[in-house]
Amino acid sequence: MPPRLLIVDDEPDGREALAELAIGWGWEARGASDGEDAVPLALAWQPDAIVSDLFMPTRDGMWLLRALRAEVPEVPVILLTGQASVSLAVHAIQEGAYDFIEKPIAAARLRLVLDRAVQKRAAHREVELLRGRLAVGDRRAVLLGESPATRALLDLVRRVAPAAASVVIQGPSGSGKEAVGRMVHDLSPRREGPFLAVNCAALPAPLAEAELFGHERGAFTGARERRPGLLEMASGGTLFLDEVADLPLEIQGKFLRVLEDRRVRRLGANTEVEVDLRVLVATHRDLRAEVRAGRFREDLYFRLAVFTIDVPPLADRLEDVTGLAHHFAARLAAEAGRPPPEFRPEALQAMREHSWPGNVRELRNVVERALILGDGRAVRVADLPPELSRTGGGEEIRLGLGRPLEEVERDYLLATLRRFGGNRSRTAEALGVSQKTLYNKLRRYALEGWP
Repeated sequence: MPPRLLIVDDEPDGREALAELAIGWGWEARGASDGEDAVPLALAWQPDAIVSDLFMPTRDGMWLLRALRAEVPEVPVILLTGQASVSLAVHAIQEGAYDFIEKPIAAARLRLVLDRAVQKRAAHREVELLRGRLAVGDRRAVLLGESPATRALLDLVRRVAPAAASVVIQGPSGSGKEAVGRMVHDLSPRREGPFLAVNCAALPAPLAEAELFGHERGAFTGARERRPGLLEMASGGTLFLDEVADLPLEIQGKFLRVLEDRRVRRLGANTEVEVDLRVLVATHRDLRAEVRAGRFREDLYFRLAVFTIDVPPLADRLEDVTGLAHHFAARLAAEAGRPPPEFRPEALQAMREHSWPGNVRELRNVVERALILGDGRAVRVADLPPELSRTGGGEEIRLGLGRPLEEVERDYLLATLRRFGGNRSRTAEALGVSQKTLYNKLRRYALEGWP
């Protein structure tokens, strides 16, 4: 995205000449005829630098400088004049001007000043972006695997990523929805822009609006300074809203207007700011059911669900467990300054037979626990939690002499179903029978509705 330059001059020829120079240097340029026209344009367009003539018939450069200092103090303002003097230059700098250039303008000097100004603006944005990341967290997730389900998921992500449209990412908690969102961003034309992730369920309702939309100084008790919101800070990149179903209804309406108008109004502000961002949302709920229940706006749902990506639970892609376990072990060991441990075959077998109700998040926690409890060289079955460390990852079945064979078979079916979290395809595979045979047995023992 090219840097933006706002040129303020009452002479059209002067504006056009500067605009041609700036465009030739790779800038995007817009013009205003005086300070009064420039202020609303600066607030809405958010330029990276402003070049203004000092002397204009109505609202001059000094007036504009003072007005912008109150509204957008982070934008560098460069003043131009044909009547330069040391005292005037000092006064302009004291009022907040970034620099002062005498007419006729030397193109090389102007370009140097603009380059420095945009660097300053970029540094300010980086500070704000870092502040936002610290506020919402910058968790790194992982999306890898060789299972058919994961390969299909990765293929869909690669096809969706280049588009500009919004995406709804659905899947159970801990399945890697944020990893999908990050991959969509990294494969998109916005990859050089920010990726901001926020969990809507973790935003207190009274603060959610201020966090998303930003606020002006004095907008509410405790608002001691102007703060851009996450929607504004994500401009040029991607905003990822996790658990979007938890967004309060009143904020959903305002959020919809931002998606449609590409403008954000901070709390307490009288003007709007243009934003250019892609929105990705994630949820473990069925958003269509939330719409029917009146908890989620239908118009917002259709605006967001241009593409829908379903992330399968880890129980449906157990072939990925080994690769994910090695990945997490290597990363956690590196953070601790240690070489990655090996996994004993029996430990990997127990992990592959676990149902992983907590999905990828649970797997990471299990690996981290094993690295803490183990000797650092190998992960053993004894280092795994009790629910995994049992032989075969399952549970004991009491046979008891004289028990009817049908009862034993029923108990064994139940135990195997529990081991695989109710996943019938994995249960049938473990039992060595077809899914049809498994279904017939479940129906025979009145278990077809389990779980």
